[in-house]
Parts: sequence; structure tokens; C-alpha cells
Amino acid sequence: MYAAQQHLIDSLRTQLNTSVVGDVLDVIGLTHQFLPPHIRAVNPDHVLVGRAMTVLEADAASDYVAQAGKTDSFGLMFKALDSLTAGEIYICTGSSPRYALWGELMSTRAMSLGATGAVLDGFHRDTRGIKALDFPVFSSGSYAQDQRLRGRVIDYRCPIEFDNGVRVDNGDVVFGDIDGLVIIPAARLAEVVELALAKVAGEQQVRSLIEAGGTTEQIFADTGIM
Repeated sequence: MYAAQQHLIDSLRTQLNTSVVGDVLDVIGLTHQFLPPHIRAVNPDHVLVGRAMTVLEADAASDYVAQAGKTDSFGLMFKALDSLTAGEIYICTGSSPRYALWGELMSTRAMSLGATGAVLDGFHRDTRGIKALDFPVFSSGSYAQDQRLRGRVIDYRCPIEFDNGVRVDNGDVVFGDIDGLVIIPAARLAEVVELALAKVAGEQQVRSLIEAGGTTEQIFADTGIM
């Protein structure tokens, strides 16, 4: 199914933006699809599109994590990371903002598996290394504090929910650009892309009407677009 929808993913990346897609989601009744605005692109020029590989984080006391042993210090993080497939995005939430959830080596591994980016409800680290890789990462910012003694991955490829109430299911489409991140439910992808492309065409018409001297009030009354 995913392969058959690749042209829709391509259309998001090359012809659309999160503003238009968000407007369309509102029209079809999906009015709560944007991730929290503090999650921003490390490189504002990056456009991120792919299927969600969902990851659930949790805080842990340092003495508990230390007792878990070297191979289990990060919980299921290694298994989650290694499960990434081409076109997927590592997207995680659940922890407090006390440590970094992502870094350069994780980016390197994700790239080697064909993943298209990472979305973190928290911090990344190794900023220079991530920028050098040119790997799209969206996060709350940079902070070098390590996760190992402070948090763990407790599940992956499971439903997750961000603190603003936005739910992400494994396989949903994640679309991010300089203006934010929006989640498109997998079952609605074709509908959303079709409507968004039509809206872009309508906005081009409105731009021409404005340039020709039309008033915004009349143009909106005629087209419903502004």
C-alpha cells in the first residue's frame, strides 16, 4: 500500500506546505493535527515527509537505569532505531525535557536504513554533527545531557500522544517544514493531498486577483480562499 502512495508523499514534499495541509485538515474536520509549536527544524530549510515510526519514551531514576546493565540502559531504543525502514521517520514523545533524545550516531544509523528524519518531543544533541549529515531533525532545541541514566524507550510502533493531545499512530504521515509539523492520518492521505493541491491552485488564482487590484473582502466572498 505504501509503495502505491509514494506519489502522494512526493506531492507533499515538492508542491505543498504545512499551512495549506493544515487548512485542508480543518475543512475535513481534523482540527487538531499540528504537533506542539516548540518542536522546530534544526535546519529551517529542511522539509520532512515520511511515515511515522512511533516511539514511546519514559523517565527513569538513575539508579534503576544503571542496574539494567549496559545493553539495556536505553530500554528498547536500539531495537526501535534498528527497526526503521526506508521512508520512515523516528518520532518520539513521553519524556520530560531533562535530557537529549537523539544525536549524531542515531542520525547516522537512521540514514543508513533509509529513514527520512527524526521528530523529538524534547532535545537533540551533537548539533554540528547532525547539520554536517544534512539529516532532517525536528526538536525542542539542543541540549547535551545524555539520556542513558535518565530515560528509556518503553515501547515502539505503538500509538503515542503529544502533550497538546495530538495522537500519532504508527504509519501516519508526518509532514514538517519551517512553519511546523502536521500529522496526516494514513487512511486520509489521498483525500488530503488532493484537496491541498486544489487549494494551492485556488490560492494562485487569488494571488492574481489581488495583483489585479481586487479587494480581499470581495475575493474571499467569490472564492472562499484567503
